Amino acid sequence: MKISIGNDHAGTSYKVAIKSYLESEGHNVKNYGTDSDASVDYPDFGHPVAQDIEEGRVDFGIVICGSGNGIAMSVNKHKGVRGALCWIKEIAILAREHNNANVLAIPARYTSENQAIAIVKAFLNTPFEGGRHQLRVEKIACK
Repeated sequence: MKISIGNDHAGTSYKVAIKSYLESEGHNVKNYGTDSDASVDYPDFGHPVAQDIEEGRVDFGIVICGSGNGIAMSVNKHKGVRGALCWIKEIAILAREHNNANVLAIPARYTSENQAIAIVKAFLNTPFEGGRHQLRVEKIACK
């Protein structure tokens, strides 16, 4: 799979761990940074991930900030992006099964790195159920 990843300063170590895991599984990962712990603005790192989804360059995106909220809000401004804030793997599974989420937002301050990797695994390995959920997903986008 092709996966874009972006993070602010709160998510740098998480991004490194997740990127390493993804590459060990054979995924192609585009890193939009930051690669530093210096304070930065999360939208600057979420928007490029969302643009990759919007333009069909990647299969999924992963974004990380302290609470996960700000970066999730940023990616969800893009057409066709369905970013889901997930702090446990069960929510990640439902985000894929029921909502066909294509961007995973992780709250670095509320998960461990090991939990974050488990959330990523659950998200990427769960298919969309379709069926009754398809119409609901179609209603998400504003016309």
